[in-house]
Amino acid sequence: MTPHRALVVVAHPDLGASRITAELAAAIRDLDGVTVRDLAAAYPDRRVDAAREQELLREHDTIVLQFPWHWYSVPGVLKEWMDQVLTYGSAYGAGGEALHGKRLQLVISTGGPESSYTPAGHNRFTMAELLRPLDATAHLCGLEMAEPLVLHSAPRVTPEDLAEHAARYRELLSPVTATAGR
Repeated sequence: MTPHRALVVVAHPDLGASRITAELAAAIRDLDGVTVRDLAAAYPDRRVDAAREQELLREHDTIVLQFPWHWYSVPGVLKEWMDQVLTYGSAYGAGGEALHGKRLQLVISTGGPESSYTPAGHNRFTMAELLRPLDATAHLCGLEMAEPLVLHSAPRVTPEDLAEHAARYRELLSPVTATAGR
């Protein structure tokens, strides 16, 4: 049996200045079978080595996109990565079956409270509604979309709550948990 492998694509424009994204990435970095990629550090000029990234995608069973929620979407560095890596013939379309059957896990932090992501809330839409473009991307690429792990109110989260969230993240990516549902 091949061991379960997860590729964590961390998309923060400045991970060194991040409290939440950096701590969450650090919390899972030592897990067996987990590869962590800091996109801003790997590609400061945003010229992505698409062939290398596609190879990494093929080598892993779970693809994790970890990012802070920016303007109701992914940060620019992740959008660039998606545009350059998830291409026709590789991720979708004729011959584009490299991701079929793999799992997509989103790990997101938001600035606002969970209550702001409701029809009556400040943002007017639920996270599920706002994540539809990523759900559509997963579908196009043949990825199984997992339930997103969302940390709301990131600027106000306590160290204890962040540690608890990081523990849930570790559990989500631990090899035993990841393979138990398969």
